[in-house]
Amino acid sequence: MALAENKKIYHEYELLEEFEAGLSLFGFEAKAIATGKASLKGGRVVLRGEEAFLMGINIAPYQSANTPKDYDPERVRKLLLNKKELAYLTGKIKEKGLTIVPIRLYNKGRKIKLGMAVVRGKKKYDKRETLKKKTADRDAARSLKNF
Repeated sequence: MALAENKKIYHEYELLEEFEAGLSLFGFEAKAIATGKASLKGGRVVLRGEEAFLMGINIAPYQSANTPKDYDPERVRKLLLNKKELAYLTGKIKEKGLTIVPIRLYNKGRKIKLGMAVVRGKKKYDKRETLKKKTADRDAARSLKNF
């Protein structure tokens, strides 16, 4: 079950590969994500040196009265990946036109995981073609349902 999801990713980008990473969070951030107070819109994954960071996501405070005064909801969060994954992702990022974006936050046991993907941006005509195909599939499913 997804705790937060960015569904626009499927419209804006062509997904090439998906990965899973752990997140370095504060306790009150984990509670906020579990209650659905996270937004992945505008998020991206940045690789610096031999570390990966999640930038641009917003995790609203769980309880505003008990949140530290200096808390930044859009702070940079470290991703927990092993060296092989980091090396692979670094190679992928160096290819022209590829980037890494967060898709969803979800539970795996008691841990909160980030689903992310290596993506390539779609052109405007590709987006239109996807919408046409989706509409045609929906219409076909409706017509089959009525028989």
